Amino acid sequence: MKKTFCSVSLVPLLLLVASGAGLARWNGEILAWGDNSEGQCDVPSPNEGFVEVAGGFHHSIGLKENGSIVVWGFNNWGQCNIPEPNEGFAAVALGASHSLGLKADGSILAWGWNAAGQCNVPSPNSGFVAVAGGYYHSLGLKADGSIVAWGYNQFGQCNVPYPNSGFVGIAGGECHSLGLREDGSIVAWGMNNHGQCNVPSPNEGFVAVTGGCSHSLGLKADGSILAWGYNGYGQCAVPSPNEGFVSVAGGHYHSLGLKADGSIVAWGDNYYKQCNVPDNGSYVAFAAGGYHSIGLREIFTSSEDEGHATIAPRALNIHSVSPNPFDSHTTVIFQSPGLSTVTLEMFTTTGRLVRTQNLGNSPAGNHAFTWDGRDSTGRELTSGVYFIRICSADQQASARVVLVR
Repeated sequence: MKKTFCSVSLVPLLLLVASGAGLARWNGEILAWGDNSEGQCDVPSPNEGFVEVAGGFHHSIGLKENGSIVVWGFNNWGQCNIPEPNEGFAAVALGASHSLGLKADGSILAWGWNAAGQCNVPSPNSGFVAVAGGYYHSLGLKADGSIVAWGYNQFGQCNVPYPNSGFVGIAGGECHSLGLREDGSIVAWGMNNHGQCNVPSPNEGFVAVTGGCSHSLGLKADGSILAWGYNGYGQCAVPSPNEGFVSVAGGHYHSLGLKADGSIVAWGDNYYKQCNVPDNGSYVAFAAGGYHSIGLREIFTSSEDEGHATIAPRALNIHSVSPNPFDSHTTVIFQSPGLSTVTLEMFTTTGRLVRTQNLGNSPAGNHAFTWDGRDSTGRELTSGVYFIRICSADQQASARVVLVR
């Protein structure tokens, strides 16, 4: 049975401080490499304005800054046919031959191959903050920290272990699933024929998790990566120096790690050159497909550049955060439809408010904020997961950020 990737960590997070005339405008283009037998590496034009990517076995998906998505590659099951209206998406994920999109209202849309019910989102379809896809199954993370899983369940990959609470991240492998708890530990369940569910000790200090075909990977708070499970192609052998990583992704038999300097490290099966990263640098996000890889590169242009006019968004939106996890500073891009009295609030996972800041007026368009990991008193916060919310009188957007000291 073949498998698709699955890269999922935490829902990206936020920051703070600075907007005004002449700000740089963030734009993102996608580069894809490796197996292109179904056009999964042929990014449709215009290749710009992307903020998130994901890879399926033979198809790819990109989330645009305006909340629309683009899907390309193998489409035998309609996995590239986006349901209307194509708007309001906040996150994306792919399975082997199905696609998933998380809406800003907390609902999930799923389409494509549905023989195992992987596109039938359980009721109530609300309150989701993250989404992930396995080969024939799907997962959603609720705002209350619980996980919902549906679809193919022959190996128990949809049976979330007790207690189903306190999760902050999810991922799907071929026939196994993984959850990251707020205490930094990982829970894995489902098929375990290669030990892909046996998290190495000490099971602590993780800030992101992902699943490959029959292997799993976790990113530690110190910037190192742990990988376990099937290693027939060296997909669990993280190259040295194993440090400075801020994100991780797992493909069928290969693995990817994003460094804080914007470079991607790839290892494992390279038959289709899926580990040969092109133009390596300035990457802010990535994903691993079956036998291909996808990278999102940042491009900054002047907001006054006539060739890159900004279309006013319809609602307050949080898009990219880079880097995330971060250790000293991170920058968030958010969109405003044109609001006054915008406020930023930051909470711990227990709900304690640690920072409030008035961001002032927010004209229509893109705005960049940088956060230094400090609370309202200027004190450095400790490593961990934080919830950030930006809000106006009648709109709000929220996400999670991982601080690593």
